Amino acid sequence: MKKLRQPKFLLVAMFALGVYTTQAQDYPPNAEPGKCYAKCLIPDEYETITEEVLIKQATQRLEIMPAQFETVEDQVEIKPAATRLEVIPAVYETVEERVVVKPASYRLEPVPAVYEDVEEKIEIKSEEVKLVEVPAQYETVTEQIEIAPASTKWVKRKGDKNCLSQNPDDCMVWCLVEVPAQYETVTKTVMKTPPSSKEVRIPAEYKTVKKTVMVKAPTTKRTEIPAEYKTIKKTVMVKAPETRVIEIPAEFKAVKKTVMTKPAETRVVEVPAEFKTMTNRKLIKPGGYSEWKEVLCQNKINEVKIKEIQQALKNRGYDPGPVDDIMGSKTKAALVQFQKDNSLPIGQLDFETLKALGVSY
Repeated sequence: MKKLRQPKFLLVAMFALGVYTTQAQDYPPNAEPGKCYAKCLIPDEYETITEEVLIKQATQRLEIMPAQFETVEDQVEIKPAATRLEVIPAVYETVEERVVVKPASYRLEPVPAVYEDVEEKIEIKSEEVKLVEVPAQYETVTEQIEIAPASTKWVKRKGDKNCLSQNPDDCMVWCLVEVPAQYETVTKTVMKTPPSSKEVRIPAEYKTVKKTVMVKAPTTKRTEIPAEYKTIKKTVMVKAPETRVIEIPAEFKAVKKTVMTKPAETRVVEVPAEFKTMTNRKLIKPGGYSEWKEVLCQNKINEVKIKEIQQALKNRGYDPGPVDDIMGSKTKAALVQFQKDNSLPIGQLDFETLKALGVSY
């Protein structure tokens, strides 16, 4: 069988796209003579993602409510109640007769009570327990957050003269190159040791008070007096002497002391977590170059075909400029926008684009 030769314009389109290399030949599969083929650029699709990143965890804080005290007065006995004896002397009268002028009698002499000063220890402030707050301990950690995933990109080679972009270099064959992921370093503070509290005991306070106490009660001592005789006027007792007991009340002293009316307590306060809003651009659909697509050959891109394309774009709401059969920059820009809006391969007059426009091919 005789081998068919590729037409000259097909080979020119292939070499203009830079497909031919010394290592491998990349030709359209099942190519037919008289037809032109090209690879079209499909851009990457990205999505902007906004997320909340935790930079500081929620914690708890202990607040100590101090104990409440008040000063009160207390009566302290400094001298106990006692008694004392008071002597009421006898009543006498004088008579004339020989009589005993002074009968035998006795005399009661009071013996006072014996007191001594003693010291007593009294409590003026009760023992209490105080809660001391031990604060939480934090540490700063650094974390790597991915802001752009690893991807690939194409490196341009030779351009195509039929490119629809204003810059012919946009329609080239690309070599796939790996682009590493991008990271951002985020520093945040995390709790290492939670807050706590410990008890501290404050001992009671005492005061030494001096007071007088009776160690020996009061008594009386009896003294005998012998009788005296004389014939004279005499004084006789008409009323014997007597004693009476007088009550001496105890003595008190007002002492001020501090007493606890409400013990100390603690309460837990919630400290909310802290977040940071981060916006990342995420690749959701990688672009690149499409498979080989059949395109209009250069000899078929005539004035009539260009006018049909311009009118079809205009009918669909795009601005190709004047319908003047010139594939100018506005016509190319409108055609590229139409391809983007309809998810078509970008950069060539492929048959899918012409079919979507309703233009014959």
